[in-house]
Amino acid sequence: MSEPTDTIEPPENELLTTLGDGEVLELDPEAGTSRLRFVCKPEMCHSGGVAQGGFVTGWIDSAMAHACIGRYTTEFWIATLEIKVTFFKPTPPGPVVAEGWIEKAGKQTVFAEGRLLNEAGDVLAKATSTIRLVPNRV
Repeated sequence: MSEPTDTIEPPENELLTTLGDGEVLELDPEAGTSRLRFVCKPEMCHSGGVAQGGFVTGWIDSAMAHACIGRYTTEFWIATLEIKVTFFKPTPPGPVVAEGWIEKAGKQTVFAEGRLLNEAGDVLAKATSTIRLVPNRV
């Protein structure tokens, strides 16, 4: 991912807190990229001490959505139409980083990709998503 050229601060988001004390590390509107940090807590894990797949999916989904939010601001509601996740390694408790980026975008449809990394930089999971941009009615 490139260095952010113009960063903006997204509004406070209780969902990020619920997903594990999430915070936005980087948001680059021009590049359509984002990096978010979460904490995988023991209560998010199932037997075997690894994160339940829904949390892994949520972390990556949040990063892909933030890439869109960075580019399209709050003019649009970011609606995930489809998401596919491939799990490469178990995610144990501890900090993780979710990265998301816009791979291709049209007028209403965005194709995004993302991945989840551990502290060592190992890829734990990857995802692709089809997103619909729905104009917000204010």
